[in-house]
Amino acid sequence: MRSRRLRAGVVATAAALVLSACSSTDGGDDTDSGSGGSSGDSFPVIIDHAFGSTTIEEQPERVAAVAWSNQEVPLELGIVPVGMAKANFGDDDGDGVLPWVEAKLEELGAETPALFDETDGIDFEAVSDTQPDVILAPYSGLTEEEYTTLSEIAPVVAYPETAWGTSWRDSITMSSKALGRASDGEAMIAGIEGQIEEITAKYPQLEGKSAMFITHFDTTDLSQIGFYTTHDTRTEFFTDLGMTMPDSIASASEGTDKFTLRQSAEQIDTFNDVDVIVGYGDDEVAAALAADPLMSKMRAVANDSVVMLSGDSPAGTAANPTPMSVSWVLEEYAGHLAEAADKVK
Repeated sequence: MRSRRLRAGVVATAAALVLSACSSTDGGDDTDSGSGGSSGDSFPVIIDHAFGSTTIEEQPERVAAVAWSNQEVPLELGIVPVGMAKANFGDDDGDGVLPWVEAKLEELGAETPALFDETDGIDFEAVSDTQPDVILAPYSGLTEEEYTTLSEIAPVVAYPETAWGTSWRDSITMSSKALGRASDGEAMIAGIEGQIEEITAKYPQLEGKSAMFITHFDTTDLSQIGFYTTHDTRTEFFTDLGMTMPDSIASASEGTDKFTLRQSAEQIDTFNDVDVIVGYGDDEVAAALAADPLMSKMRAVANDSVVMLSGDSPAGTAANPTPMSVSWVLEEYAGHLAEAADKVK
């Protein structure tokens, strides 16, 4: 993986690797004209989501994307959004644009769209200023109030069921449908699945290995361990790669829609069914786990079947799979997991 050097009324109410099968234009540098080609679907289209349904009456020309990664589908379709969320995680050069997005903009010959700073929540005024015809947010944690406010600007595509739980496949399906490009969305999914098949065939040791993804934690306090549930896209990615969900994670995820949970270290033997652990951190974090009298009892830690990713790097960010990041991280990530899987006893 290369490194990178690479209005007011609404505010008062509140107080987007082109796949050749998908790209129908070169996108140009006109961020005001986001259609990216002729429609493949008839309008109106209706998108069902957690807050009801959204009707999009005609082909959107100006596309805005809020929250994380929702600019990726339009970009893969050759559509340059008029505005998108500024990257606030894994942005290694601080320009607010992740490397796969930057590469796509360069490929399309497009300038960086308006960036919405969401450090303190959705910037409704900035979104309104871009005058969008549709607002994409299928992968997001929108509240109902935020959804309502955004809907006063333009039709909003919200997440289907669980906040921050939308798979990369569903993100593609919902956004491509909203843009009148459902068949191109299907081709995008098939293309990514083909890449996954090709890479996983190189690493047969991943097949059937169980994995958990642990959250950030303080190495000075290992009294608890946090982990992502089955509702999170990080854990779903394991399944894409031929790995399995341990019963310990699956059972803990039942009866909740939360994407993270915590477990007392005194019950750490709960996770003895985990073959491989993935988490955010460095060698120091891995060493802290191995040195701790309780955490070290986990079978995966004892075997050193641990993969640590920097949460400040694009690689760590891409382990949370999105429509464009899967291709970016796939081979490197699968290789790290395979090294850990080789140590399983």
